[in-house]
Amino acid sequence: QVQLVESGGGLVQPGGSLRLSCAASGRIFSINRMGWYRQAPGKQRELVATITRGGSTNYEDSVKGRFTISRDNAKNTVYLQMNSLKPEDTAVYYCNADALTLELRKGDYWGQGTQVTVSS
Repeated sequence: QVQLVESGGGLVQPGGSLRLSCAASGRIFSINRMGWYRQAPGKQRELVATITRGGSTNYEDSVKGRFTISRDNAKNTVYLQMNSLKPEDTAVYYCNADALTLELRKGDYWGQGTQVTVSS
């Protein structure tokens, strides 16, 4: 199995910054795509950003230019640098990984989520 543990959420004022981290551990052979999703109250979970093992990135339109996703393959860790935060960014942020286990089983794994609140 693969476990994902997020950290870095919290309360920040509009215009502020936060950096989320997500570390994957367990019986990992390799991780292809890693990403961040978010879910606001009363809304569906939506994609924020993804990054492949090779470094190709994809962003949801509303975060382009403000958020940056990166990863450290050696540490099986993905980061989300969030700048110029807006109240509408308030949500629970979830880490996601498309991983291949040591048993060569492919799976889609999720973290437990970390709360990000943008408010004055």
